[in-house]
Amino acid sequence: MYIVVDERENVAAHYVEGFGVEGVAARGLDVRDVRTWIDATPAGDLEAIQGFVIGDFADRTAFTAALRSLSRAPIIALNETRSLEQTLALFTAGIDDVVRKPVHVREIIARAGAIRRRTNRSEVKPASTPDRSGRLTVHTDGRDPEIDGESLMLPRRERDILDYLARNRGRPVSKGQIFKAVYGDLDTAVDESVVEGHISKLRKKLRMRLGYDPIEAKRLAGYTFVG
Repeated sequence: MYIVVDERENVAAHYVEGFGVEGVAARGLDVRDVRTWIDATPAGDLEAIQGFVIGDFADRTAFTAALRSLSRAPIIALNETRSLEQTLALFTAGIDDVVRKPVHVREIIARAGAIRRRTNRSEVKPASTPDRSGRLTVHTDGRDPEIDGESLMLPRRERDILDYLARNRGRPVSKGQIFKAVYGDLDTAVDESVVEGHISKLRKKLRMRLGYDPIEAKRLAGYTFVG
C-alpha cells in the first residue's frame, strides 16, 4: 500500500485513484493526521506500506525528517516547480527521490521499487528465499516463484501472499495480517474468506508441483511458511 500525504484532499484523491487503476492499494492522509495514524497502526501492519508520496506543503523538510524516523519505506516527494535548493533540502531531510509533477503513478511505483531493491542490496538481504529442500524459490521483486528452476505462474494476490509468508518464514501470521499486507487496507474489517480462498488455491498449486505443502495451517495460530 502507498500513503499519499497532501494538504489538498483533491490532490491526494487523484493519486489514490491512480494507484487504484493500477491495482495497487493506496490511502490519502492529511499532513496533520499522519503521525496519529502511524502511532495507532501496529508495527506488523506498517510493513505493508510500500512507499510514501509527499505533496508540496509548508515545512515539508521537517515533516520528512520526522516521517523517516517512523518508517523505512521509500519516500518520494512531488515538486510543483523546479528548484535546486528545494530538491537538495529534501534529500538532506531524508527523501529518497524527488519527482516533478505531473507524474504517472506507474513511474512512482517503479521508482519506489528501485529504492527498495537498492535498500535490500545494501543490507545484503537476498532477493529470493529458497525453501529448505532447495526446490522452491520465492522472489521478492515481483517475479513468479520457481520450482526446480521453472516458473510457477501465479495470480498477483497469490504471489503476494506467498512472498509475505516466505518473508516471515517460521513465524505464524494471521489472516488479518495477510489481508492487510496484501490488500493494504488497514481500516476495513478483514474478510477472512478472501484470504482463505487465495491460500487454498495457492497451497493446491504448490502441492501439485512439489509433492508436499510448504505452508502449514493451524487453527487460531494462522499460516506458517515451513518450506
